[in-house]
Amino acid sequence: MHLTLEFGGGLELLLENSTKVHKVEVPPKDGEEKVTMKGVLSWAKTNLIKERPEMFVKGDSVRPGVLVLINDCDWEICGGLDAVLEEKDVVVFISTLHGG
Repeated sequence: MHLTLEFGGGLELLLENSTKVHKVEVPPKDGEEKVTMKGVLSWAKTNLIKERPEMFVKGDSVRPGVLVLINDCDWEICGGLDAVLEEKDVVVFISTLHGG
Protein backbone atom coordinates (compact mmCIF):
# COMPACT_ATOMS: atom_id res chain seq x y z
CA MET A 1 0.00 0.00 0.00
CA HIS A 2 1.35 3.42 -0.98
CA LEU A 3 1.45 5.84 1.96
CA THR A 4 3.07 9.16 2.76
CA LEU A 5 4.76 9.27 6.16
CA GLU A 6 5.79 12.68 7.51
CA PHE A 7 7.98 13.30 10.55
CA GLY A 8 8.29 16.60 12.41
CA GLY A 9 9.10 18.26 15.70
CA GLY A 10 12.55 16.69 15.73
CA LEU A 11 11.55 13.12 14.84
CA GLU A 12 13.02 13.64 11.37
CA LEU A 13 16.46 13.69 13.03
CA LEU A 14 16.07 9.97 13.81
CA LEU A 15 15.80 9.18 10.08
CA GLU A 16 18.54 8.82 7.50
CA ASN A 17 19.32 12.22 5.92
CA SER A 18 16.80 13.86 8.32
CA THR A 19 14.21 13.73 5.55
CA LYS A 20 10.74 14.82 6.72
CA VAL A 21 8.50 13.34 3.99
CA HIS A 22 8.68 9.71 2.87
CA LYS A 23 6.58 8.16 0.12
CA VAL A 24 6.62 4.47 1.00
CA GLU A 25 5.01 1.15 0.20
CA VAL A 26 3.97 -0.71 3.34
CA PRO A 27 2.78 -4.32 3.06
CA PRO A 28 0.20 -5.79 5.46
CA LYS A 29 1.73 -7.62 8.42
CA ASP A 30 1.93 -11.39 8.08
CA GLY A 31 -1.49 -12.96 8.45
CA GLU A 32 -3.35 -9.65 8.03
CA GLU A 33 -5.29 -8.48 4.99
CA LYS A 34 -5.17 -4.75 5.65
CA VAL A 35 -2.50 -2.28 6.72
CA THR A 36 -3.08 -0.98 10.26
CA MET A 37 -1.30 1.73 12.20
CA LYS A 38 0.31 -0.95 14.36
CA GLY A 39 1.82 -2.43 11.19
CA VAL A 40 2.94 1.00 9.95
CA LEU A 41 4.73 1.73 13.25
CA SER A 42 6.51 -1.61 13.14
CA TRP A 43 7.47 -1.09 9.48
CA ALA A 44 8.72 2.48 10.10
CA LYS A 45 10.79 1.40 13.09
CA THR A 46 12.46 -1.31 11.00
CA ASN A 47 12.82 0.53 7.69
CA LEU A 48 13.05 4.27 8.40
CA ILE A 49 14.29 4.91 11.94
CA LYS A 50 18.08 4.82 11.84
CA GLU A 51 18.93 5.85 15.41
CA ARG A 52 17.39 5.96 18.88
CA PRO A 53 14.11 4.18 18.06
CA GLU A 54 13.10 4.60 21.73
CA MET A 55 12.51 8.29 20.90
CA PHE A 56 9.79 7.20 18.45
CA VAL A 57 8.18 4.03 19.77
CA LYS A 58 7.49 2.51 23.17
CA GLY A 59 6.32 -1.09 23.00
CA ASP A 60 3.87 -1.44 20.11
CA SER A 61 2.83 2.23 20.06
CA VAL A 62 4.37 5.67 19.74
CA ARG A 63 5.98 7.04 22.87
CA PRO A 64 4.07 9.59 24.91
CA GLY A 65 4.46 13.07 23.45
CA VAL A 66 4.23 11.99 19.81
CA LEU A 67 1.14 13.33 18.04
CA VAL A 68 -0.12 11.10 15.22
CA LEU A 69 -2.44 12.32 12.48
CA ILE A 70 -4.06 10.24 9.75
CA ASN A 71 -5.15 12.53 6.91
CA ASP A 72 -5.09 15.50 9.32
CA CYS A 73 -7.26 13.69 11.90
CA ASP A 74 -6.06 12.57 15.36
CA TRP A 75 -5.36 8.85 15.12
CA GLU A 76 -7.26 8.17 18.36
CA ILE A 77 -10.46 9.22 16.59
CA CYS A 78 -9.56 6.91 13.69
CA GLY A 79 -8.99 3.86 15.91
CA GLY A 80 -5.42 4.28 17.21
CA LEU A 81 -3.23 1.24 16.63
CA ASP A 82 -6.14 -0.62 15.01
CA ALA A 83 -6.89 2.15 12.48
CA VAL A 84 -7.05 0.65 8.98
CA LEU A 85 -5.25 2.70 6.35
CA GLU A 86 -6.19 3.13 2.73
CA GLU A 87 -4.16 3.70 -0.43
CA LYS A 88 -2.41 7.11 -0.50
CA ASP A 89 -3.24 8.01 3.11
CA VAL A 90 -0.95 10.53 4.80
CA VAL A 91 0.31 9.75 8.30
CA VAL A 92 2.08 12.52 10.24
CA PHE A 93 4.18 11.99 13.36
CA ILE A 94 5.05 15.12 15.36
CA SER A 95 7.05 15.18 18.57
CA THR A 96 5.61 17.60 21.09
CA LEU A 97 8.49 17.11 23.55
CA HIS A 98 11.31 19.61 23.67
CA GLY A 99 14.40 19.74 25.81
CA GLY A 100 15.20 22.71 27.91
